[in-house]
Amino acid sequence: MSWEQQSHEQPWPSPRQYGEYGYSGWAQQPDPVQQPYPPQQPDPAPPTSPREAPLDAEAEEEKPPPRPPGRDRYFDTLRALALIRVVGYHTFGWAWAGMVFPSMGIMFGLAGTLMAKSLERPAFEVVRSRMRRLLPPFWFWGVFVVLAMLVHGWMPTWQIVFWVVPLGDPPGNAWGEQAWEILWYLRTYLWFVLLSPLLLRAFRLAPVPVLLLSLAPIVVFQYLWEPPDDRLGSALTDLATFLFCWILGFAHRDGVLERLKPSAVVVLSLAAIGFGGWYAFTHQAATGSYDLDDIPLAQAFWSAGYVTLLMWAKACFGIDFARLTRFRRTDRLVTVFNSRAVTIYLWHEIALILAVPLIDRFWEVPAFEKWLPLESQWFLFGVGWVLIAGFVLACGWVEDVAARKKPRLLPGRRPVSSRRRPARMSP
Repeated sequence: MSWEQQSHEQPWPSPRQYGEYGYSGWAQQPDPVQQPYPPQQPDPAPPTSPREAPLDAEAEEEKPPPRPPGRDRYFDTLRALALIRVVGYHTFGWAWAGMVFPSMGIMFGLAGTLMAKSLERPAFEVVRSRMRRLLPPFWFWGVFVVLAMLVHGWMPTWQIVFWVVPLGDPPGNAWGEQAWEILWYLRTYLWFVLLSPLLLRAFRLAPVPVLLLSLAPIVVFQYLWEPPDDRLGSALTDLATFLFCWILGFAHRDGVLERLKPSAVVVLSLAAIGFGGWYAFTHQAATGSYDLDDIPLAQAFWSAGYVTLLMWAKACFGIDFARLTRFRRTDRLVTVFNSRAVTIYLWHEIALILAVPLIDRFWEVPAFEKWLPLESQWFLFGVGWVLIAGFVLACGWVEDVAARKKPRLLPGRRPVSSRRRPARMSP
C-alpha cells in the first residue's frame, strides 16, 4: 500500500474534539506499541521508491497527529499570547501593553472567524452550542465568587439573574470587584454570539461597506450620543468598540481580505492605528492615562488597524506556524492555553488575588526573605501563573464537560480509560 493510500484511509478526528477556544487534544489514534502482537510475516520486499517504503512503529510514534483542516497554529498562538498579555496587564498595570498587543481585539477577531465558520450549520444549533460551552464554566466559577461575596456581606437583588446568563454585568460588592470586573468580556462575547446570524447576513450582502461602517457606532457614541452610565450603556459601548474586530473575523473567513489591494489594506490599517494612538495621547486628561482600555474610541481604531494587519498577513502570506509542532513542549503549551482559555481567563484574577497573601507568608521564612525577590512584581507574576496552573488542573475539566467530552486534567492526552494494554501471547 502506498503512503498516499495509507494517509487517505486514516480517518480525520471528529469535529467534536475541537472547541471554539482551541484544540481539546490530539486525535485518539491507536498506539502501535500497545496493539496485540501480530503473527510473524515474511520480510517484505525492498521498496522501489521512498513513497512505497513502509512506516515503522517508531516513525509513526514521532509523527505529529493529524490536525483538522481550517485550524492552524497561527491563530492558536495569537490566542495564547493574548491570554498571557491579559495576565501581565492585570499584574503590572502597564498602560502601553494594549498598544503593543491589543489582546481583546485579537480575541474578538479570532472568535468572529470561528463563528463565521460555525454558521455554515443552522444558526440556532450554533448559538446553543456556544452558550453550552460558555455558561457551565462561568456557573462553576460564579458559585465560588457569589458565595464569597455573600459571606462578606453582599445582599443580592433580582439582578442576580445576570449570574445565570450574563447578558448584563453581574452585580457584586466592592470586596469581589477585582474578580468579577473581567466579566465584561464574557457579556460582550455572548451578545456577539446572539447577533452573529444577523451580522453575518448583513456582511455578506456588502462585505467591504459593512466592514468599514462597523466603526461608525463608536464614533456616534463619542461625538453624537453618549450611552447611559448603566448596564445597557456599558454593553453598547463594548459592542461598538469591538464590532469591527468581530466582523473582520467574518471577512477573513470569507476570503474578503485576500481580494483587497495590499496597498489599500496597509494604508488604511496604519491610518486607523495612527488615529487611535493620536486620540489616546491627546485625551489623557479625562482618564489620566493613555491606556486604551479607558478610551473606547482609541481602543476601537487601534485594535481595528492592528488586527487587520494580523488577519491580512495570515490570508496573503499563508502564515500558519506549522513548524511549531516540531517543538513538542511549546506546541503542547499552546494546546493547553486554547483548550482552557475560558478557565484561564476566569480564574486568573483570583489567582493574582491569592498570590498576594501567599507571598506575605513567604516573608515569615528567613530563607525566602533572603533569597527570593518577594518585593518584585515579576515574582508575583510567576506565583500567579503557578496558581493559574493549579486552577487549570482543578477546574479545567468543566470545559470538557461543557463540550460533551471526557474530562481530562490536561488536554492533549488520551483518557486513561481509553488506553489499551498489550495483549499477552498465549503459550
